[in-house]
Amino acid sequence: MPQQLIESVKNTIVTTIRGAGEIVNAVTDTVASTLVNALKGTSNVGTAAASSIADVASGVIQGTAQVGGDLGGAAKGAMVGVLRGTKDLTGETMTTISTGARSLVKSTGDVGGDLVVTSKNVVAGAIQGARDLGLDVAKAASAAANGAIKGAGDISLTAVDQVTQAVSGVIDGVKVVVTEPFSRSASRG
Repeated sequence: MPQQLIESVKNTIVTTIRGAGEIVNAVTDTVASTLVNALKGTSNVGTAAASSIADVASGVIQGTAQVGGDLGGAAKGAMVGVLRGTKDLTGETMTTISTGARSLVKSTGDVGGDLVVTSKNVVAGAIQGARDLGLDVAKAASAAANGAIKGAGDISLTAVDQVTQAVSGVIDGVKVVVTEPFSRSASRG
């Protein structure tokens, strides 16, 4: 099932990007509807959501890369879509944001994309999605930043440094606070 979901999203994204000029909204709609459908009738929504979000994020990035689309825009749209698609189904919104961010950054690394641009857009997407849904934007930004750094950690220590720098500070008017202890010295040991 996971590979089927990845391929389905990838193919939808390829078709959508070729047919639409505006990638952020196209990806947002695709991700939101895919997650709603994937999670309908699922008994253990928390576990299913994490797995589905990772698969959908991977499909979005693979499809966007396949057509030479804007990975940053796709990542932003995917984050908004993750929030919209899971808002009524999971009570773990910040975990959902973190999971989505991690998967988007890791998938971007897998296709050789720009981690800095994707990371900033992931946080911007979390902020936009949180604003749209009336959630705490500072918490959403922090969850996305922490997830992005974890995704970078799945790639390399250099990626962690780049992404940490990219998501620290102010993004879209929101001060982003990295709350999890990402100790570089511990991971090098």
